[in-house]
This record gives sequence, structure tokens and C-alpha cells, in this order.
Amino acid sequence: MAKNRWTSFGAQIGYGLVIGLGLGFVARGMSEGNWLTTALTEVGSAYVSLLKVLIPPLIVTAVVTSIANLRQVTNAARLAWRTILWFAITAFASVVAGIGVGLLVNPGQGSTVDASAAKAPSTVGSWWAFVQGLVPNNIMGLGVTVKESGAASVNFNVLQLLLISIVFGIAAIQVGKKAEPALELAASVLEIVQKVLWWIIRLAPIGTAALIGKAVAVYGWDAIGSLGKFVFAIYLGLVLVIGVIYPVILKAHGINIVQFFRKVWPVTSLGFVTRSSMGVMPVTQRVTEQALGVPRAYASFAVPLGATTKMDGCASIYPAIAAIFVSQFYGIPLHATDYLLIAFVSVIGSAATAGTTGATVMLTLTLSTLGLPLEGVGLLLAVDPIIDMGRTAVNVTGQALVPLIVSKREGIWERAVFEDSAATAR
Repeated sequence: MAKNRWTSFGAQIGYGLVIGLGLGFVARGMSEGNWLTTALTEVGSAYVSLLKVLIPPLIVTAVVTSIANLRQVTNAARLAWRTILWFAITAFASVVAGIGVGLLVNPGQGSTVDASAAKAPSTVGSWWAFVQGLVPNNIMGLGVTVKESGAASVNFNVLQLLLISIVFGIAAIQVGKKAEPALELAASVLEIVQKVLWWIIRLAPIGTAALIGKAVAVYGWDAIGSLGKFVFAIYLGLVLVIGVIYPVILKAHGINIVQFFRKVWPVTSLGFVTRSSMGVMPVTQRVTEQALGVPRAYASFAVPLGATTKMDGCASIYPAIAAIFVSQFYGIPLHATDYLLIAFVSVIGSAATAGTTGATVMLTLTLSTLGLPLEGVGLLLAVDPIIDMGRTAVNVTGQALVPLIVSKREGIWERAVFEDSAATAR
């Protein structure tokens, strides 16, 4: 047991964090643009790209196969509804914590941030983004983004891909026996994807070391400066969510708190260093199924949906505290109805911006709803990479928590898997 504890996958992630911190401090002490910083950046980016490249085939095959398996489950619609409900419950609890921290710390009072940094972002949240995001642009939900430099990058909309997969899965069930070969093919491809995915996940300690090293080397803590009070408020709110709200929910459902955080550690730590819920999604799904005991048929639906719309860090804590900061910086008082609007946007807005998800988009949606200056977003950009690490760690932890809670409440939880200390993602 001692050997397993020190050589487990979670322990290896921890070693990667420590090594990455050391490499980051070494690189930071070297000249600007040194080879070590470049190497850390390239290795980290390559690892995140490897994780993301498998997301489309993973979603398609997992969802189609899961729908086939859900033929034996009579409460599939109930599972979907309960998942969305618990997304909303945890989002509401998180935004209340964010508002409380904002009112306690008052991050915008006495701030010395340069007002000339105020700048409205190019991407602004819209309440129509959710509806537009539901309509697929093509069969694979692919899109092309062209930057000002002329460089183009191909990306995919996870929500569109999820809906397309659900439609095809339901259609296959309706077709009946003639569709069995297609379902068998999807199941076979899923096994292959899962095997390749595990090979990539096993590289996580290396990717973790490179990503945290790059963060230390590039960002350090110098950028905090006059926004230190704001950064402190954000991380205090995040700690309340992951250290108080989540444990209370686990305790209320009779789930071992320490066991949960021990098993979800690879997800939380990778979220912290990659700053990408999408990049961590394959790891989240694997851990949720094989370590937390959530049935694959349900996890294949809940985890991709959560990676798109479940963001307690980016969509609850951050916009709540950031809105209070902007209001205090510009001397615009907020009233009780404004705080209710913040809560409403945080609970509903993460879904409404699913087509253009992101913390900046959520913040602009919140500011525009409150009538606060969008230029306030520019004031906070200097520290965004630093706080984004904590935001994403909370996001992905919540994305694993909700499927566990729902499966426990619906009586489909594989408790023996969760309680088995040796059961981890494999």
C-alpha cells in the first residue's frame, strides 16, 4: 500500500508540480526568451494539444455507445434533468460565496491600478450565444478562427458535437436491428480511443511539469502589483467553493470527502496547470468513471456537458467579484437587485454563453447586464493568467462532483469502485 501511495498516478502529478516549480524558478532567473522557457512552453502546449485532439472521437463514440446502453435505464431523462439542476445549485452556492467575499474584501476600493489600462474586450457575451451555439455549422461542429495576423485555427464546439452525437445515437436506436453494426463499431472505436487516451494521460506528469514551469517563468507574481487585493479575493472565493461548499455537499450525501479529493486530484491539478476545461475533459471523464464509480453510460453525457456549461470558478466566483471590483473602481454603487442579477447571470449565463465560453465572455455578460463599463475588463487582464489557474481547477473539480452526486442520488453509483483505494483511472 505504501508503494502504491508513493507511485500512484496522483503522486506522479504531484512530483510533476514540484519539478515544474523548480524549473520555472530556474527559467525565471535566466535571460528573457531563454531556451528553458521556450522548451517548457512548447512541451506544455504539445501536451494540451494531444489531450484536445481526442475530444471529438471520444465524445461521439462515448455518447452514441452510452445511448445504446441507456436503453436498459428507464430514468435517462431524469438523469439529464437532475444533472442540470445540480449544475445550477452548485453555481448558485458559488456565486453567493463570491458576492460575500467581494463585499467583505472590497477589491476595488483603494486600488492603484492604472485607469489607462481600461479597455473593452473584442469578444462580448450575448444572451443569444446559447441558441446560436446549439445550431451546428457542420456535421462535426467544426469552426475556423482567423486572427488579425492572418493565421487560421480549426476548433470545435463541444456543445454542438454533444447534441449531434445524441441525435445520431437516438436515431440508431430508432432504426433498430439494422443499426446494430454501427453501434458495435462505435463501441469498438471507443475502446481504441480510450486506450490511446490513457497513453496520453500517462504523460501528464511531464505535461504538468512543463505547464507549471512555464506559468512561473512567464507570469511569476510580478503582475499582481496593484491588483493583489483582487487576486486575493478571487482565490479566497475559490477556496470557499472547493474547501467548504463541495465538502458540505459531499458530507450531506454520505460521501467520504478525503477519498473524493484524493481520487479527483489528477483532474484538479491538471485543470490548474492547463487552464483548460476542454483539455482536461478526457481525464475528468476517465477519473469519474474508473475512480469515482460513476457509470460510463451516464458519465459520457454529464462530463462533456459539464465541461461546456459547468464553471463555478469562471462563471460564478470570478464575475461576481470582478463586477464588484469594477463598480467600486468607477464609483458606481450596486444595490440588492444588482446582486440578484449577478446570481441570475452566473446560474443561467454559463449555459447562455456556451457557444463562446470563457471567463471574459461571462464577465462582459455580467457587466452589460448590470450596466457597468465594459472597459473595466481591461483593468483585470494583467492578472488573468494567474487567477485562471485557480478558476479552472475549481471548474473541473465541480465537473466531476456533480455526476458523482447525481449518480448517488439516483441509485446508480458504483460505491465499491469509489471506496476501493486501489481503484484509479487506468
